[in-house]
Amino acid sequence: MLTFEEKLAIISSFPELQRKNVSLGRVNFHYEESVFEKKIVVHHLHPNGNGFVYAGHLSGYNTNEKGLINIRDYSEHELRSIITASIKSLSELPDTTVEEAVIGDGEEQRWHGPDNVTLLLVHENELWSIYSGLNLEATFESYDEAEDYLVDEGFRRM
Repeated sequence: MLTFEEKLAIISSFPELQRKNVSLGRVNFHYEESVFEKKIVVHHLHPNGNGFVYAGHLSGYNTNEKGLINIRDYSEHELRSIITASIKSLSELPDTTVEEAVIGDGEEQRWHGPDNVTLLLVHENELWSIYSGLNLEATFESYDEAEDYLVDEGFRRM
């Protein structure tokens, strides 16, 4: 496991991050150029070596409810990789062209679920359809049926 000082040196090597000292000797690192409200990339790096990196816009990572990954046991390569990916994810607006192709003029809602998956619930042709990207996942005759399905599958409305 990397020490606090080693992690601090690695994180400080990213010139786009600004250090912000917080309570109990912990340190946050902000990405001020974020295109999202979220600006904290490294959250509560603690002198004991524990800390978190934001991965809420990344897929393939096991994050907590705030979109954070614990980096306590990360190697230098893993830490650099996740920080680079986090910064990149906060630098780019999502590509909405796929969603526009699906939604058209229909009423739509975004639902967020397990593994950072986002589904679109679209009201079209008197039916409620659930899309994952361009793929139709399910169709229901009523909003209540679609909502029940999404909630049962662990999704929540964004």
